[in-house]
Amino acid sequence: MSEDQEGGMSGVKKTILGVLGTAVTGIGIWASTQINTILGIEEEGAATEMVAPVEQSNNQSVNVSGPAITINVPDQQPARTNTIIRETVREIPATQPAPAAAPAEEKKETPQERMARLKKQKEDQNAGK
Repeated sequence: MSEDQEGGMSGVKKTILGVLGTAVTGIGIWASTQINTILGIEEEGAATEMVAPVEQSNNQSVNVSGPAITINVPDQQPARTNTIIRETVREIPATQPAPAAAPAEEKKETPQERMARLKKQKEDQNAGK
């Protein structure tokens, strides 16, 4: 618990020291400027020249006549087209041949017909041995 209080008091001490340091610095700068003005010492680099007032005139002129721009556009001429007409002769026979007859679909083999065919092949093979 004493550590928490000590940390809080330490912050207050640091703040007071910071404020006092800033005040001392400010007072020192103010005192040095007062002493310099009493002794008549000027800052280095201070300008001692007197500047004459500048007369301002409200005469304004604008140059609006710029260089002349000339654009040459060639005359428009109609586009030349080369149209070529060619005659083609296409002979069409007087009668069109009849379309070929569609091939007849083969009848699918039923399972009984297949069994009979396979038995016959097996008998022919056994007979040939």
